[in-house]
Amino acid sequence: MIKKLILIGAGPGDPELISLKGIKALQQADVVMYDALVSEELLQHAPNAIKIFCGKRAGTHYMKQDEINQQIVEHANKYGCVVRLKGGDPFIFGRGQEEIEYAEKHGIETAVIPGISSATALATAQKIPLTKRGITESVWITTGTTSCGKLSEDIELAAQSTATVVILMGIGKLGEIVEVFKKHKTEMYPIAIIQNGTLKNEKIAKGNLNNIQQLVQQEQITSPAIIIIGDVVDENSLSN
Repeated sequence: MIKKLILIGAGPGDPELISLKGIKALQQADVVMYDALVSEELLQHAPNAIKIFCGKRAGTHYMKQDEINQQIVEHANKYGCVVRLKGGDPFIFGRGQEEIEYAEKHGIETAVIPGISSATALATAQKIPLTKRGITESVWITTGTTSCGKLSEDIELAAQSTATVVILMGIGKLGEIVEVFKKHKTEMYPIAIIQNGTLKNEKIAKGNLNNIQQLVQQEQITSPAIIIIGDVVDENSLSN
């Protein structure tokens, strides 16, 4: 029996946005450990596997990371091939590297299958070009909330740049984020927020630093959502 861990990026939400390689890996899984932001439709590709929900969301933890790490090793030793199915890409705010290191330390073979990250895919799906010639030459992707619950210090640095700024896990800090950007940008600086991107229950708010909090309240936007800030937000057909 080969003891193996395969990390798979499930994509930004729509189950059809997983890679073909990811589907093939699911088909050979003995155990699938999946996260909260993963479409359960994908589990049909592993009909004979044991399914274990490891959902983690802001403020609520169904299974702690240490428990996940331990269960990966336990199930690999008992059953063979363990698939960790993660939303987006497993190496972008997914703690995938921690799971790889823990498994390898316990003699488990590992592999990673990249996924489409919501950090880029949701903008593309809404025809927001994160880079555009003559407008911006770079993209800054950051978390809004650190592991200790504070606003990321990178937000201040990002606000001073000319880059398009994409903030994940930041909706709970929206007021603080807006105030930071207002120190360096005009109140009319464009911003868009997308909740449940690529899914049927997707919600969108598009405005500027001055009115975005009001728009978010009107649309009742909550987590999970990404924040996109920059002039490129106006370079698309996304409606208010």
